[in-house]
Amino acid sequence: MKQNKIITISRQYGSGGRIVGKKLADALGVPFYDNELINLAAEKTGLSKECFKEAENTSTGNLLFSITSLASGMDSCGLPLSEKIFLVQSQVIKEVAEEGSCVIVGRSANYVLSENPNCINVFLQADLKDRVERAVRHYDLPEKNAEAAVIKTDKRRANYYNYFTGGKWGKAENYDLILNTSRLDLDHVVEVIKAYVSYR
Repeated sequence: MKQNKIITISRQYGSGGRIVGKKLADALGVPFYDNELINLAAEKTGLSKECFKEAENTSTGNLLFSITSLASGMDSCGLPLSEKIFLVQSQVIKEVAEEGSCVIVGRSANYVLSENPNCINVFLQADLKDRVERAVRHYDLPEKNAEAAVIKTDKRRANYYNYFTGGKWGKAENYDLILNTSRLDLDHVVEVIKAYVSYR
């Protein structure tokens, strides 16, 4: 790539976003960030990785976290812990984007980097049936509970995104490219994104 390109991938649960992101990063020869962002943010604050995961997995707006101060220079402005965690993750996302081209999956990165002209935002979706099958196959979800788990996870992601960004998760105008992974296999999805990136 001639100039830095940051590709963010937002996705419905079970649509293959993490797999696509990793394959895309490997194909482009750039760093890949997913759970790695949690690790970096945890190092920055001194909080445990579990604390970050819990903040993401709790329905935003109904958090029962106590108000505490984060380590490493976070101020004591009285924000709930979940909001402080979002701010720290946002800072980490901006830092890795400044370092050079990369692929970032999730973490509302398309919103966090909305003012970055080198950012390309992708949203992956798929038919519910296919997402359930992939969740059972790749994430070891019990088949009888898989559909409910997929729907619940997407609702949680939407709540998280909508709460922190004021936008609407999955809304077309928030993304440059929206692909349905039920219509293309994941390798072809990677090729489509690569082609789009090459024209930007």
